[in-house]
Amino acid sequence: LSVNYYQQSCPNVRSIVSQQVNQIIAADSTMVPALVRLHFHDCFVRGCDGSVLLNSTANNTAEKAAIPNLTLRGFAQVDQIKAALEAQCPGVVSCADILAMAAQYAIAKVGGYTWSVTLGRRDGNVSIAAETFVNLPSPFVNATTNLNIFQSKGLTVKDLAVLSG
Repeated sequence: LSVNYYQQSCPNVRSIVSQQVNQIIAADSTMVPALVRLHFHDCFVRGCDGSVLLNSTANNTAEKAAIPNLTLRGFAQVDQIKAALEAQCPGVVSCADILAMAAQYAIAKVGGYTWSVTLGRRDGNVSIAAETFVNLPSPFVNATTNLNIFQSKGLTVKDLAVLSG
């Protein structure tokens, strides 16, 4: 992963994503937490690989269709960002990187903490609904269980409070 991963292949990637996120939030400010949550749910299952965006098939129920993800929003907005990127840099930017940048720009847009998102994630091609139940925190278990899930991902009690808020 690198801050400059797309410097040669898609030099305007950050400005394109930033512009799209600004448009999305201008149209609906509730998309800020939705974009953050979408990235969070992606990263907790199989790592930050975009697998939460994959659709179910005849032989597999994907993460997107799992009970913990049924209230996720932002899929159309990610498609909007992807379309803008495809118009400039076809076949270059991963959906996993789009999720990471969209979450960061959404937080920055409302005056939150900013950071340099490293890029170069590869999109996954496996998405299994059952994996959400063991990898995502749940409102139906105690705080210790959810804290253990966060700690297994290298996160803290503060991270649990912020992301599960």
